[in-house]
Amino acid sequence: MARAFILILDSFGLGGANDADKYGDLGSNTLGHIAEHFEKHLKPLQIPNMARLGLINAAKSACGEVPSGMAAIQAPEGIFGASDERSRGKDTPSGHWEIAGQPVMFDWGYFPNKVPTFPEDLTQKIRTYLGVDDILANCHGSGTDMLTIYGEDHVRTGQPICYTSADSVLQIAAHEETFGLQKLYDLCAFVRAEIMDLNIGRVIARPFIGSNKGDFERTGNRRDYSVLPPKPTLLDIAQDAGRDVFSIGKIADIYAHQGITHAQKANGNMALFDETLKAALDAPEGSLIMTNFVDFDMLYGHRRDVEGYGKALEAFDARLPELDKVLKDDDMVIITADHGCDPSWTGTDHTRERVPILAFGPNISPKDIGVRQSFADIGASVATYLSLPATKFGESFL
Repeated sequence: MARAFILILDSFGLGGANDADKYGDLGSNTLGHIAEHFEKHLKPLQIPNMARLGLINAAKSACGEVPSGMAAIQAPEGIFGASDERSRGKDTPSGHWEIAGQPVMFDWGYFPNKVPTFPEDLTQKIRTYLGVDDILANCHGSGTDMLTIYGEDHVRTGQPICYTSADSVLQIAAHEETFGLQKLYDLCAFVRAEIMDLNIGRVIARPFIGSNKGDFERTGNRRDYSVLPPKPTLLDIAQDAGRDVFSIGKIADIYAHQGITHAQKANGNMALFDETLKAALDAPEGSLIMTNFVDFDMLYGHRRDVEGYGKALEAFDARLPELDKVLKDDDMVIITADHGCDPSWTGTDHTRERVPILAFGPNISPKDIGVRQSFADIGASVATYLSLPATKFGESFL
C-alpha cells in the first residue's frame, strides 16, 4: 500500500501570486530574490536536486522568470508546478489547512498596529492570572528584537513579553528557567481560551534561555496553540480510515493535534530531516507523513537573512538523496510551502506568493501540472494516491 510524505518548506514562495497586490506584496519572490542575491554577491544558488525535480520550471510558471543563475531543464524527473492560495490570509494555519484540503474562507482577527496593541481587559486578565503588575512589549514586533529589548526586564520582573505581527497571532516569550516552561505553556493555554471570540488563529509560546540581552536565544520548545480547522482535513480523513498520520515539527500544533496519530518534535531543519528519515523507515503502509521545516521562515525569512535562507535551501537540497534511498516502491513525496516570506522584502512579515509543488517517488511519472488554483489540490492528490475518501476542496493532479 502507498505512503505519502508532505514536506513543507515553511515560507518558500515563488512569487507571482494572482492577488499579491491586495496584500502589498506585488513583486515579492522568495526564491527569485535569494537566487539574485547569490548570483550577484556570492555564487549561483546550488539546489540541483530540487532543480532536477522541476523546481526551476515551476518557478518560471509561477512568476514568468527563471531565477538568476539557474536554468529550467528539458526533462524534469518529477511532477512539477506551482499554486495560488485560495485562503484569505497569508499565515501559517491558512496555508497548512489549505494544503490539507480545507481553505480558510473566513477572515481572521488581527490586533491593531498601535501601542498598546492588546485590549485592556485581556492584559488585565493576564496580570491577574500571573499576579504581576503589567505585561511587557504589548506591541507589534520581531521576536528576536523583543528578547533584546525586553528580555532582561522580563527576567527581573517575571512579566511576560507579549507581542504580535501582521499575522493572526499572539506570541508570549518567557525565560525557560526563571519563568518556567510549564508555566509559559499554562499561560498560553489560558490566553488561548480568553481570546476565542477575537478569532485569533494562534497563541505561540516562545521560550528562551540566556543570562542577558547579548546571549538570549529561543529554544526548541516552542508550542503553538491553534484553533481547530473549520472542517475535517486530509489528516482527519486519513485517521478516520485507520491510517497512521505522522506529524514532524510543528504540524501537530498547527492542526490543533487533530488527525494526528504520531507526533515528533525536533529543533532545526537538519533534525527535522533526520526525523523524516526515521518516519520513512518506521511508518507502516498507507501512512501520511507531514513535516514542517520551520527554519526557513523563523530564522531567515522573518529576520530578512537572504544569505542564511539560501544556504538553508542548499543544505535541505543536499539531503534529498538520503530520502530517495529509503523510499519504498509505492511512496510519493511532495515538496511545497505554506506561504512566502521574501527575505529581501520590506518589513518582517509573510509575503503573498505562489508556492512550489514538486512530487516524486520510485513510481511517480514526470508531469507538468502548471499553476494550480488552490493549495488544496495537494491534499486532493494525496487522498487519491492513498485511496482515501476525497477532500471537500481541491482537484487531484495525479
